[in-house]
Amino acid sequence: MTLAEIREADASPEVAAIYGNLRQAYGLPLVNLIWRHFATLPGVLPWAWASIAPATPLLPAATKRLVAALEPLPRLAMGSDAAGIAALYNRGNLSNLIMLTALLRGPLGDVAAPASDLAPPPMLPTPPPLPRLDALSPQARRDVLALAGLHGHAPGIIPTLYLHLANWPAVLTPLYAALSPLFAMGRISALRRAALAAASIEAEAMRPHLARPPLPPADALAQARAALEPFTGQVIPDMVPIGLMLGR
Repeated sequence: MTLAEIREADASPEVAAIYGNLRQAYGLPLVNLIWRHFATLPGVLPWAWASIAPATPLLPAATKRLVAALEPLPRLAMGSDAAGIAALYNRGNLSNLIMLTALLRGPLGDVAAPASDLAPPPMLPTPPPLPRLDALSPQARRDVLALAGLHGHAPGIIPTLYLHLANWPAVLTPLYAALSPLFAMGRISALRRAALAAASIEAEAMRPHLARPPLPPADALAQARAALEPFTGQVIPDMVPIGLMLGR
Protein backbone atom coordinates (compact mmCIF):
# COMPACT_ATOMS: atom_id res chain seq x y z
CA MET A 1 0.00 0.00 0.00
CA THR A 2 1.33 3.46 -0.90
CA LEU A 3 0.23 6.93 0.16
CA ALA A 4 -2.86 8.07 -1.76
CA GLU A 5 -2.02 10.64 -4.41
CA ILE A 6 -3.23 12.22 -7.64
CA ARG A 7 -0.39 12.21 -10.13
CA GLU A 8 0.06 15.11 -12.47
CA ALA A 9 -1.04 13.10 -15.51
CA ASP A 10 -4.26 12.14 -13.72
CA ALA A 11 -5.16 15.58 -12.34
CA SER A 12 -8.49 17.28 -13.00
CA PRO A 13 -8.32 20.79 -14.53
CA GLU A 14 -8.75 22.38 -11.09
CA VAL A 15 -6.00 20.28 -9.52
CA ALA A 16 -3.76 20.71 -12.58
CA ALA A 17 -4.07 24.50 -12.29
CA ILE A 18 -2.80 24.44 -8.69
CA TYR A 19 -0.04 22.02 -9.64
CA GLY A 20 0.96 24.52 -12.32
CA ASN A 21 1.04 27.33 -9.75
CA LEU A 22 3.27 25.24 -7.50
CA ARG A 23 5.65 24.43 -10.34
CA GLN A 24 5.94 28.09 -11.28
CA ALA A 25 6.41 29.30 -7.70
CA TYR A 26 9.09 26.70 -6.95
CA GLY A 27 10.71 26.76 -10.41
CA LEU A 28 10.23 23.02 -10.35
CA PRO A 29 8.92 20.86 -13.23
CA LEU A 30 7.34 18.33 -10.88
CA VAL A 31 4.96 18.33 -7.92
CA ASN A 32 6.12 16.64 -4.73
CA LEU A 33 4.29 13.77 -3.06
CA ILE A 34 2.76 15.68 -0.14
CA TRP A 35 0.98 18.03 -2.56
CA ARG A 36 -0.19 15.12 -4.68
CA HIS A 37 -1.57 13.60 -1.47
CA PHE A 38 -3.31 16.85 -0.53
CA ALA A 39 -5.16 16.63 -3.85
CA THR A 40 -6.94 13.48 -2.60
CA LEU A 41 -8.42 15.33 0.41
CA PRO A 42 -11.49 17.53 -0.23
CA GLY A 43 -10.59 21.20 -0.21
CA VAL A 44 -7.08 20.70 1.17
CA LEU A 45 -4.98 21.39 -1.94
CA PRO A 46 -6.58 24.81 -2.74
CA TRP A 47 -6.46 25.80 0.94
CA ALA A 48 -2.80 24.82 1.35
CA TRP A 49 -1.72 26.53 -1.87
CA ALA A 50 -3.66 29.73 -1.15
CA SER A 51 -2.15 29.80 2.36
CA ILE A 52 1.49 29.66 1.26
CA ALA A 53 1.28 31.49 -2.08
CA PRO A 54 2.02 35.00 -0.73
CA ALA A 55 5.19 33.76 0.98
CA THR A 56 6.73 31.77 -1.89
CA PRO A 57 8.83 34.69 -3.26
CA LEU A 58 10.84 34.48 -0.04
CA LEU A 59 11.82 30.85 -0.62
CA PRO A 60 15.09 31.17 -2.62
CA ALA A 61 16.84 33.13 0.13
CA ALA A 62 15.34 30.95 2.87
CA THR A 63 16.44 27.69 1.26
CA LYS A 64 20.00 28.99 0.82
CA ARG A 65 20.18 29.72 4.53
CA LEU A 66 18.86 26.25 5.33
CA VAL A 67 21.54 24.60 3.17
CA ALA A 68 24.25 26.70 4.78
CA ALA A 69 23.09 25.55 8.21
CA LEU A 70 23.73 21.90 7.26
CA GLU A 71 27.31 22.29 6.04
CA PRO A 72 29.64 20.42 5.92
CA LEU A 73 27.93 17.40 4.37
CA PRO A 74 29.32 14.06 3.17
CA ARG A 75 29.33 13.35 -0.54
CA LEU A 76 27.47 10.50 -2.25
CA ALA A 77 29.00 10.01 -5.69
CA MET A 78 26.34 8.12 -7.64
CA GLY A 79 26.77 9.72 -11.06
CA SER A 80 25.40 12.69 -12.96
CA ASP A 81 21.92 11.23 -13.50
CA ALA A 82 21.41 10.78 -9.76
CA ALA A 83 22.82 14.26 -9.10
CA GLY A 84 20.47 15.82 -11.66
CA ILE A 85 17.38 14.18 -10.16
CA ALA A 86 18.58 15.08 -6.67
CA ALA A 87 18.82 18.76 -7.66
CA LEU A 88 15.11 18.74 -8.49
CA TYR A 89 14.13 17.12 -5.22
CA ASN A 90 16.46 19.35 -3.24
CA ARG A 91 14.59 22.43 -4.33
CA GLY A 92 11.24 20.83 -3.60
CA ASN A 93 12.23 19.32 -0.26
CA LEU A 94 13.95 22.45 1.03
CA SER A 95 11.01 24.61 -0.01
CA ASN A 96 8.40 22.23 1.34
CA LEU A 97 10.14 21.71 4.66
CA ILE A 98 10.02 25.45 5.30
CA MET A 99 6.59 26.16 3.87
CA LEU A 100 4.78 23.14 5.24
CA THR A 101 6.24 23.70 8.70
CA ALA A 102 4.85 27.23 8.53
CA LEU A 103 1.52 25.92 7.24
CA LEU A 104 1.29 23.41 10.10
CA ARG A 105 1.92 26.18 12.64
CA GLY A 106 -0.48 28.58 10.95
CA PRO A 107 -0.44 32.27 9.98
CA LEU A 108 0.88 34.85 12.40
CA GLY A 109 -0.61 38.34 12.62
CA ASP A 110 -1.75 40.31 9.60
CA VAL A 111 -0.57 39.16 6.20
CA ALA A 112 2.66 40.97 5.33
CA ALA A 113 3.43 41.09 1.61
CA PRO A 114 6.96 40.13 0.49
CA ALA A 115 8.98 42.57 -1.56
CA SER A 116 7.29 43.01 -4.92
CA ASP A 117 10.53 42.69 -6.92
CA LEU A 118 11.24 39.09 -5.85
CA ALA A 119 10.90 36.82 -8.88
CA PRO A 120 10.38 33.04 -8.76
CA PRO A 121 13.48 30.92 -9.33
CA PRO A 122 14.25 29.76 -12.88
CA MET A 123 12.61 26.51 -13.94
CA LEU A 124 14.79 23.43 -13.57
CA PRO A 125 15.01 20.88 -16.42
CA THR A 126 12.19 18.38 -16.83
CA PRO A 127 13.15 14.91 -15.54
CA PRO A 128 12.22 11.52 -17.02
CA PRO A 129 8.71 10.36 -16.06
CA LEU A 130 8.19 9.14 -12.52
CA PRO A 131 7.91 5.34 -12.61
CA ARG A 132 5.13 3.52 -10.82
CA LEU A 133 6.24 1.12 -8.12
CA ASP A 134 4.21 -1.76 -9.52
CA ALA A 135 5.76 -1.23 -12.97
CA LEU A 136 9.36 -1.66 -11.79
CA SER A 137 11.36 -4.82 -12.24
CA PRO A 138 11.26 -7.08 -9.16
CA GLN A 139 14.85 -6.14 -8.26
CA ALA A 140 14.29 -2.38 -8.65
CA ARG A 141 11.10 -2.60 -6.60
CA ARG A 142 12.96 -4.43 -3.81
CA ASP A 143 15.71 -1.82 -3.92
CA VAL A 144 13.29 1.11 -3.71
CA LEU A 145 11.44 -0.49 -0.79
CA ALA A 146 14.75 -1.27 0.93
CA LEU A 147 15.81 2.37 0.66
CA ALA A 148 12.45 3.52 2.02
CA GLY A 149 12.78 0.99 4.84
CA LEU A 150 15.96 2.65 6.10
CA HIS A 151 13.87 5.56 7.32
CA GLY A 152 11.35 3.66 9.43
CA HIS A 153 8.49 5.73 8.02
CA ALA A 154 4.85 4.78 8.35
CA PRO A 155 3.85 2.00 5.91
CA GLY A 156 3.15 3.31 2.43
CA ILE A 157 5.45 6.34 2.54
CA ILE A 158 8.09 5.93 -0.15
CA PRO A 159 10.26 9.00 -0.78
CA THR A 160 9.65 9.89 -4.41
CA LEU A 161 13.34 10.57 -5.01
CA TYR A 162 14.05 6.86 -4.63
CA LEU A 163 11.25 5.97 -7.01
CA HIS A 164 12.49 8.50 -9.56
CA LEU A 165 16.02 7.08 -9.33
CA ALA A 166 14.59 3.75 -10.49
CA ASN A 167 14.95 5.17 -14.00
CA TRP A 168 18.63 4.25 -13.41
CA PRO A 169 18.24 1.01 -11.44
CA ALA A 170 21.99 0.38 -11.23
CA VAL A 171 22.18 3.35 -8.80
CA LEU A 172 19.82 1.86 -6.23
CA THR A 173 21.92 -0.92 -4.68
CA PRO A 174 25.08 1.25 -4.31
CA LEU A 175 22.95 4.02 -2.82
CA TYR A 176 21.56 1.61 -0.23
CA ALA A 177 25.11 0.47 0.57
CA ALA A 178 26.24 4.08 1.01
CA LEU A 179 23.27 5.19 3.12
CA SER A 180 22.99 2.18 5.42
CA PRO A 181 26.05 3.03 7.54
CA LEU A 182 25.03 6.68 7.74
CA PHE A 183 21.70 5.61 9.20
CA ALA A 184 23.35 3.03 11.49
CA MET A 185 25.81 5.59 12.87
CA GLY A 186 23.06 8.13 13.52
CA ARG A 187 24.44 10.56 10.94
CA ILE A 188 21.10 10.94 9.11
CA SER A 189 19.28 11.44 12.42
CA ALA A 190 21.72 14.19 13.39
CA LEU A 191 21.33 15.89 10.02
CA ARG A 192 17.55 15.60 10.31
CA ARG A 193 17.66 17.42 13.63
CA ALA A 194 19.85 20.13 12.14
CA ALA A 195 17.48 20.50 9.18
CA LEU A 196 14.49 20.74 11.51
CA ALA A 197 16.16 23.41 13.63
CA ALA A 198 17.10 25.52 10.63
CA ALA A 199 13.70 25.05 8.97
CA SER A 200 11.95 26.08 12.18
CA ILE A 201 13.68 29.46 12.08
CA GLU A 202 12.79 29.97 8.43
CA ALA A 203 9.19 28.81 8.96
CA GLU A 204 8.67 31.36 11.72
CA ALA A 205 9.85 34.08 9.35
CA MET A 206 7.30 32.86 6.76
CA ARG A 207 4.28 32.78 9.07
CA PRO A 208 3.52 36.53 8.90
CA HIS A 209 3.26 36.16 5.11
CA LEU A 210 0.76 33.29 5.11
CA ALA A 211 -2.76 34.02 3.92
CA ARG A 212 -5.96 32.95 5.69
CA PRO A 213 -8.18 31.27 3.07
CA PRO A 214 -11.34 29.38 4.09
CA LEU A 215 -10.56 26.11 5.81
CA PRO A 216 -11.34 22.77 4.18
CA PRO A 217 -13.84 20.39 5.84
CA ALA A 218 -12.76 19.47 9.36
CA ASP A 219 -12.19 15.78 8.65
CA ALA A 220 -10.09 16.56 5.55
CA LEU A 221 -8.08 19.15 7.49
CA ALA A 222 -7.44 16.63 10.24
CA GLN A 223 -6.17 14.11 7.66
CA ALA A 224 -3.95 16.79 6.12
CA ARG A 225 -2.46 17.67 9.49
CA ALA A 226 -1.93 13.97 10.23
CA ALA A 227 0.07 13.71 6.99
CA LEU A 228 1.94 16.98 7.55
CA GLU A 229 3.32 15.99 10.93
CA PRO A 230 5.38 12.99 9.76
CA PHE A 231 6.30 14.71 6.51
CA THR A 232 7.64 17.83 8.21
CA GLY A 233 8.97 15.93 11.22
CA GLN A 234 10.84 13.10 9.51
CA VAL A 235 10.12 12.31 5.85
CA ILE A 236 11.26 15.61 4.31
CA PRO A 237 14.04 16.46 6.82
CA ASP A 238 15.52 12.98 6.22
CA MET A 239 15.54 13.56 2.48
CA VAL A 240 16.98 17.08 2.61
CA PRO A 241 20.53 16.03 3.58
CA ILE A 242 20.37 12.84 1.48
CA GLY A 243 19.40 14.85 -1.60
CA LEU A 244 22.08 17.45 -0.96
CA MET A 245 24.70 14.74 -0.60
CA LEU A 246 23.54 13.11 -3.84
CA GLY A 247 23.55 16.43 -5.68
CA ARG A 248 27.25 17.05 -5.17
